[in-house]
Amino acid sequence: MIDWNLAVQTGTRLVRPGPQVGQAEAREVVAELRELSRVAHGHVGEFTGMRAEAAPAPATIVDRPGWIRANVDGFRVVLEPLMEQMAERRGTGLLGSGSAGVVVQAVGSRVTGMQVGAILAYMASRVLGQYELFLPPDPSGRAPSGRLTLVAPNIVQVEQELGVDTRDFRLWVCLHEETHRAQFTGVSWLREYVQDQMTKFLLASDLDPGALLERLRDAADAIADAVRGGDSSLIDAIQSPEQREILDRLTAVMTLVEGHGDYVMDAVGPEVVPSVQQIRAKFQRRREGGTRMDKTLRRLLGIDLKMRQYAEGARFVHRVVAEVGMDGFNRVWESAETLPTHEEIKEPALWMDRVLGPRAIEATTPDAQTPEADRA
Repeated sequence: MIDWNLAVQTGTRLVRPGPQVGQAEAREVVAELRELSRVAHGHVGEFTGMRAEAAPAPATIVDRPGWIRANVDGFRVVLEPLMEQMAERRGTGLLGSGSAGVVVQAVGSRVTGMQVGAILAYMASRVLGQYELFLPPDPSGRAPSGRLTLVAPNIVQVEQELGVDTRDFRLWVCLHEETHRAQFTGVSWLREYVQDQMTKFLLASDLDPGALLERLRDAADAIADAVRGGDSSLIDAIQSPEQREILDRLTAVMTLVEGHGDYVMDAVGPEVVPSVQQIRAKFQRRREGGTRMDKTLRRLLGIDLKMRQYAEGARFVHRVVAEVGMDGFNRVWESAETLPTHEEIKEPALWMDRVLGPRAIEATTPDAQTPEADRA
């Protein structure tokens, strides 16, 4: 269904080159990013209280083509077993196992491969780092638990554009990504939960030809709306009703983990990143800028939605920590049942009332803990 080799070839051919730096400077950037990922690991563990890996591997540093190849490898790990199941469900017909179906699938796999490659080429110049959940097996056949990856040319380009202290900015980025490592290595069930929801989402695809045609019409409408400046995205347009329900759960958990990362990278404090406030202000302005075409692509690909996730999730974490402390907030990681819903992220009091109970919230408020005279 997807020509993965063509996806890599297309992506690496289309991706824009990164900033030009000398060989010695490039080596220095790589060495510092690896070191700062170790530094950030200690700060994240101390600040959040999460029990992550005791001595994790340093971050893997890649360029833009390396990021594309790594993501295609991850897509294959997740998608290929599901595609086999979906192919079995198709049966016969135009997209089935007959000779016509074989031709359609062969052409379709190349078209889809080029589409995936083009999207990755666009994303490869924007992503600063990520925690890769799904990796191909190592030579011994063992599936690695995950890998923290930083895209060096993108980090260098952004820090140059913003005119910020390079060490502070690099550590700031590492704090966000190391928070994701803490989440997925310190919470034993979280990775499996995300993978399970992704599997259900993909298997809920409606393969009925009529439904597929309707999805294509919706996608065309979404593109037209985005070009006009509307809020439509391809992600919303191509979903079945069942997928929308699953995506709500996926969106809630990803909003939580992204918002938690944004909260930690800012809240660790100026003792660790002295220019954090300046960096955040400049970075936020950059997030909100861009050409009209860039903004259209961001809406279509759901990138603007991800930016809203950062903000909504960070507000949720800030509110909960402010009211019940870090230990109270960390109750979110106990099980899938204690994760906030989409509505609870928008209104944290709903989550605190459901998971912690009114008494627990009251016990952590200043009035319940300290007499007014003592606080004065």
